[in-house]
Amino acid sequence: MSALLLCLLLGFYAIPSHAQSEIVVFTNATIIDATGRPPIANGAIVVEGNLIKAVGKMGEVAIPANAQRIDGAGKFLLPGLIDSHAHILSSRGDYQRDHLQKSSAAKALDGLRHVQALLMAGWTTLRIPGDADVYYAHHAVRDAISRGEFIGPRIFAAGHYISITGGGGDYNDLSPEQPVIADGLVVDGIEAMRQAVRHEIKFGSDWIKILATGAFMTAGDNPMDVHFSDDELRVCVEEATRLRRPVMAHAHAAEGIKRAVRAGVRSIEHGSFIDAEGVTLMKQRGTYLVPTVYTFQHDLELGTAGGIREKTLELERRYLGEIRACIGAAIRAGVKVCLGTDLLPLPAELHSREFGELVNLGMTPLEAIRAATVTPAEMLGWQDRLGTLEAGKLADIIAVASDPLKDVAALAQVVLVMKEGTIVKNEMAR
Repeated sequence: MSALLLCLLLGFYAIPSHAQSEIVVFTNATIIDATGRPPIANGAIVVEGNLIKAVGKMGEVAIPANAQRIDGAGKFLLPGLIDSHAHILSSRGDYQRDHLQKSSAAKALDGLRHVQALLMAGWTTLRIPGDADVYYAHHAVRDAISRGEFIGPRIFAAGHYISITGGGGDYNDLSPEQPVIADGLVVDGIEAMRQAVRHEIKFGSDWIKILATGAFMTAGDNPMDVHFSDDELRVCVEEATRLRRPVMAHAHAAEGIKRAVRAGVRSIEHGSFIDAEGVTLMKQRGTYLVPTVYTFQHDLELGTAGGIREKTLELERRYLGEIRACIGAAIRAGVKVCLGTDLLPLPAELHSREFGELVNLGMTPLEAIRAATVTPAEMLGWQDRLGTLEAGKLADIIAVASDPLKDVAALAQVVLVMKEGTIVKNEMAR
């Protein structure tokens, strides 16, 4: 049975690519190339195959006679967006119980549908920091998209979150008689850590994800607690680096952040209570910060009626102001920031609300856009292929109907999406 026939029988369709010329030219648009240069008014972008061939003002860019033209008058063109912290399998609320109620195959189908919705909202690249699955469903989604079987965003993924016993990746609210498999990898000790890293890489992880502190959303642990010893952290980074994989560290508590940075992780996820010493360390070592601020606000909006644990809500009510202050201080100090949402599968337009949080915390709209384009491309090691609208880069291009440099809320209304030269959404005429 073919993959397409199987999808038809399941009522789930691959998104068809739009028929188009080998050469596509966007004309008459305002181009925000994310390099930091001023926008190009009345600009043009020439795309040939999967690459950008030229970017500049109309009249200064040679437009081939056989090109398919797309009039961008009144529209704003930007690089495709990168969400550096996106979960695609988990469910809002008690996702740990949910992972026991759905098969890995069912999660893969749900995850594919969700990432396709994110692509339609302008997110052409995702980094998944582990997900709620015993196996590797999100790797299967990544690989099917990479093989061209389905259209979706390109995905970089860690298989699981590596946790101590009793940590955020463990299952802590059942009786000891229940031998339940947790959604994280539960690891204790140096040799167990070494084996866990190798296990993740064996099954295709692009990144290694470690929970250096406790978490907000899980039962039985506390985000203020520091998990893993310095030796365990060191071995994690050492083994991953030897096998050419970067490490991301979930870390809320200030001490956990500093321990992870000293161990050599490439990114700190959340960074909720980062202090001045942590900021200095991250700047010295070039460590990236992936704050995820809107998700806390969204939890409070959902409340227990939306399935959020009371423990989570109580901590968020107590600490959200402090979290915003700490992240704002890191932004003002010049730590390299990548936008991440940490939103479990929800309407795709919610992801853009993180831009507003970054602006409220001190970024300009352009800096917030760069946090979802240039900076994560560098973190991923794809700066020669992604992140800006420049000749020679992959043609990941989105269009919005109003100026996001005046109001980043414009990024919630994406009217065109091109990924690697293929138009997957085009509402430019509306």
